[in-house]
Amino acid sequence: MADTDNLKDTKDYYLDVPAKGGSFHVKGASALDWGMQNRLARVFRPGSGRTVMLAIDHGYFQGPTAGLERVDVTIVPLLAHADALMCTRGILRTTIPAAFANGVVLRASGGPSILKELSNEQIAVDIEDATRLNVSAVAVQVFVGGEFETQSIHNLTRLVDAGLRHGVPVMGVTAVGKDMVRDARYFRLATRICAELGAQFVKTYYVAEDFETVTASCPVPIVMAGGKKLPELDALTMAYRAVSEGAAGVDMGRNIFQSDAPAAMIQAVGRVVHERMKPEQAYDLYQTLKREKVGVGA
Repeated sequence: MADTDNLKDTKDYYLDVPAKGGSFHVKGASALDWGMQNRLARVFRPGSGRTVMLAIDHGYFQGPTAGLERVDVTIVPLLAHADALMCTRGILRTTIPAAFANGVVLRASGGPSILKELSNEQIAVDIEDATRLNVSAVAVQVFVGGEFETQSIHNLTRLVDAGLRHGVPVMGVTAVGKDMVRDARYFRLATRICAELGAQFVKTYYVAEDFETVTASCPVPIVMAGGKKLPELDALTMAYRAVSEGAAGVDMGRNIFQSDAPAAMIQAVGRVVHERMKPEQAYDLYQTLKREKVGVGA
């Protein structure tokens, strides 16, 4: 029995303080369940509403990638600087320390290798396994305009349905085939389809012309894909422009782990994303950290 002796009278009702509402810092997520919001808050930093995701899921279709030959050696030292990690369940279980407390976005689609038609993907992870791994979100590739477009969109909708039942957000990833045009018109189409069909956030590529129309027309956050390896200043400039034009962060892989100083690069990217540091300043920071060899992964 609880001790009921000497109970104090209640008195602190703060009648002059309005009740705080339930506004949420992630675009389009204010009506989601608490569990869904909690998972999104592990991906998107509450202070800025943005994220630096470290993408290392390349091996699910192309095997060992330059810079990812030994994830335990090259990637684990970078985790302290990532808001979220995008990876496969194989790498998560075998290599990522369970003490990693930030967001994990789990690759949940797959099938073909680089030797086959990449759009012929299927769902590759049960939502029950995703919740068992306590991930923050699952990611599915969507090939708008691809040979297996409808199949990939069906993968998305099935995951969205499962995610809503279990409180797990879904990130739609807009894939671009070699014969598709990479312009704002295409990305407005692809990202809007993902959002309309229920994705809680979308990963897509940056385009220099009219990217702000892509972010404006998408009712959920856009995370910029890093794409191919660029010179560090160019990658920082792309990240700065994307965030300035409405992106809610970046999901960079090769531009970080293939850098000459990955730990320095991810920290410079973080300053651009969360503090809007100008690219030139961020590049100076990168060079300074590189000289100092900050972090084991530098």
